[in-house]
Amino acid sequence: MKKSPAYPRRRAFLGLAAAGLTLPALQGCFGLALTGATMGVLAAVDRRSIGVQTDDEAIELKASARLSKDIKDKSHLNFTSYNRRVLITGEVPDAAFKSRVAEEVMRIENVQGVWNELVIAGNSSLASRTGDSYVTSKVKARFVDANQFTVSHVKVVTEAGAVFLLGIVNEKEAQAAIQVTRTTDGVRKVINLLQIASDAEIRRIEASLANSATSTGSGNK
Repeated sequence: MKKSPAYPRRRAFLGLAAAGLTLPALQGCFGLALTGATMGVLAAVDRRSIGVQTDDEAIELKASARLSKDIKDKSHLNFTSYNRRVLITGEVPDAAFKSRVAEEVMRIENVQGVWNELVIAGNSSLASRTGDSYVTSKVKARFVDANQFTVSHVKVVTEAGAVFLLGIVNEKEAQAAIQVTRTTDGVRKVINLLQIASDAEIRRIEASLANSATSTGSGNK
């Protein structure tokens, strides 16, 4: 059967995603030091430093863990940390709960800001959440098909059909990501939380990550 032109790009993206997921797992299980090769893979799929990525993962875990039982029982909450800023989505029963959640998240170590996008409403249904996951997968697939930027540089979060875009991108990449998302079936609206950097700044970030990977690789020999 003939493969579509997008197939190689999809396969490459899935391969990078698998690498990004597998390597941290190995590190956690066996305490292995990150090698230069590992650093190179992670740098290739993310413009955040390894330290910032680690902080973001820890922030997401701590955000849910520190909330009181009454907040958890009466709310549906999602936390997405990117570059030490936290996107909070979901539903809460009233404005007081909404404020309490944001205040608790802001107290977490290394958190530098919060996007409080909680809505005051009853908790969403399983069907609604499944639909949101499907929309996220469609947006990501269309990013791959469009082939206008490195897909892993834009994080996609969907809540009640509203799609939030996070990442460190240049202006051209941002506009491409917004346009593709806006024209995807099932997307109710697009909330742009992308951090825009100049082309020179992007080059500096990527050069710094590459140098860090090289230095780490040399130190482990």
